[in-house]
Amino acid sequence: MALKIAVQMDPLETINIAGDSTFAIMLAAQARGHQLWHYAAGDLTYRDGRLKAPARAVTVRRIAGDHVDFGGWETLDLGADVDVVLMRQDPPFDLAYITATHLLERIQHETLVVNDPAAVRNAPEKLFVLDYAQFMPPTIITRHLEETRAFHAEHGEVVVKPLYGNAGSAVFHVGRADANLAALTELFGQVWREPFMVQAFLPDVSKGDKRIVLIDGKPAGAINRLPKAGEIRSNLAAGGRADATDLTPREQEICAALGPELAKRGLLFVGIDVIAGYLTEINVTSPTGIVAIDKFNGTDTAGLIVETIEAKARG
Repeated sequence: MALKIAVQMDPLETINIAGDSTFAIMLAAQARGHQLWHYAAGDLTYRDGRLKAPARAVTVRRIAGDHVDFGGWETLDLGADVDVVLMRQDPPFDLAYITATHLLERIQHETLVVNDPAAVRNAPEKLFVLDYAQFMPPTIITRHLEETRAFHAEHGEVVVKPLYGNAGSAVFHVGRADANLAALTELFGQVWREPFMVQAFLPDVSKGDKRIVLIDGKPAGAINRLPKAGEIRSNLAAGGRADATDLTPREQEICAALGPELAKRGLLFVGIDVIAGYLTEINVTSPTGIVAIDKFNGTDTAGLIVETIEAKARG
């Protein structure tokens, strides 16, 4: 039986189809006979107990510059008119994002939402990871300069990053003799109201930051992201490049520890980041990387995601 799938994401016209994970999932779903619609998170309207959005049916194809055809606008009742909602808009994980999770949570008794919106809301990437501190590098979360200085003095080199940033934005490496720590702490305090994260610097980041994708709690593949020259950020959006890789025993141990809890929470598609055997983030909002993984491994991760959605939607 074909599923009706509404995809909540950023503008479909402007995505880079060569590496976009959501587009790959849409292609896989379409190939299996499912119907697709597109709408934006800002289009959600709740009225009289129903959650609706203006949406357009879409047909997708892997042709750069001509990758989507839209149908006419229609108003979808996301509880009654569709079987699945894919919540795939990009961060930032701000109040707009949180509001969308609250609204989508209200249709879960009728429609499968992937990832589970309440679980996404309760698992911010840089806070959920604290549940697995035994696998993390030394880390503090603070707004205080004194705490930051003491941590820097203890570890020599640190990385400072916002709690709710994405794609490697505003990530700073502070060296041993760096005189900018106070100014940086002040800047973070002015730009963001929430605390920030400080972690011991891992020199082996030059050898790669591994993105491991888990589907329903099971590892499905990985890529090793290498920073470009003069950078510590290995995010592909920040200019990093991807190489093929396998999981080490340590990484398999991390996946085994996380997997059951991810599946229990309804976090079906998750990407974790591991540097030199240390877990740094658990990405649940809009994880990426499956196109590169499939390119290197000859796998069909997008198809596996759709198969898992089918089983849950029909089960």
